[in-house]
Amino acid sequence: MADVISYREAVAEGIAREMRRDPSVVCLGEDIGEAGGVFKTTAGLFKEFGPQRVWDTPISEQAIVGAAMGAAMTGMRPVAEIMFSDFLACCWDYLANEIPKVRYMTGGQVTVPLVVRTANGGGLGFGAQHSQATENWALTVPGLKIAAPATPADVIGMMAAAVRSDDPVVFFEHKGLLASKGAPPPPDHVIELGRAAVVREGADVTLVALASMVPVALKAAELLSGEGVETEVVDLRCLVPLDVTTVLTSLGRTSRLVTVEENPYQGGWGATLVSVVADEGFALLDAPVRRVAGECVPLPFADALEERVIPTVEKVVAAVRGLAAY
Repeated sequence: MADVISYREAVAEGIAREMRRDPSVVCLGEDIGEAGGVFKTTAGLFKEFGPQRVWDTPISEQAIVGAAMGAAMTGMRPVAEIMFSDFLACCWDYLANEIPKVRYMTGGQVTVPLVVRTANGGGLGFGAQHSQATENWALTVPGLKIAAPATPADVIGMMAAAVRSDDPVVFFEHKGLLASKGAPPPPDHVIELGRAAVVREGADVTLVALASMVPVALKAAELLSGEGVETEVVDLRCLVPLDVTTVLTSLGRTSRLVTVEENPYQGGWGATLVSVVADEGFALLDAPVRRVAGECVPLPFADALEERVIPTVEKVVAAVRGLAAY
């Protein structure tokens, strides 16, 4: 494999590895076959695995997720693509009411081992209906696992874990990260879902981020380092399971916490994490907790306005600077 792999290529590679390993893994979605996906995240799959295992579907999110649910209940491991995460709203009944409840309601007799992949997030000027970061929608539904990788290696490792999971996983691929590059992981690379990573060590402030906010947090940490503030950056990687242990361990070193999330402030995952920290790690804190999050408005189309809504390096730096001086 090449010395570097793009996030976009890592999605196709991660799926291909699982399809080679397990013949029960199939893919379905709009334009994922010959076209290789609208974001080219399924390039090469149709050529390698053919129409028996890579299915182009009509433009119907309900059809895609409904078919995936039935396939999963009867012994397959489908990987279903919803083109934009905003369109999860179109199949919300399946995603919220059906898929996460089957295993529980059948007393474990039926599992639904499926992955719903989707292109998530803003920063590209796609407008209000194609730019939302919707992890927090899924977070409100018990029974769904939620993965949101920030690097190509994590895409591959977490895809492996997601496909092998006997519970349904919503897998958020960030549009703003698709062109980013990184080192490819070794063969058989698997990252257990619910395991955060400390991607930068520091002693002054803990900065917890997810998906496209991880590079934002790292850039902020670099700038702050020049001012003598050493920021520890934690990439959560998953929201369910949520790795609170890694966050609390980091807080034990820094005693200050900032969360940075692209989701709107209202009902964002940062609020959940912060409440757990207040509950389980209050004695570790030497300052109030700060949340940097998206504004609670529909996402504007204009670049200059979108930048006002989504967290930026400058906003993160300001929050951490204020907390370090507390």
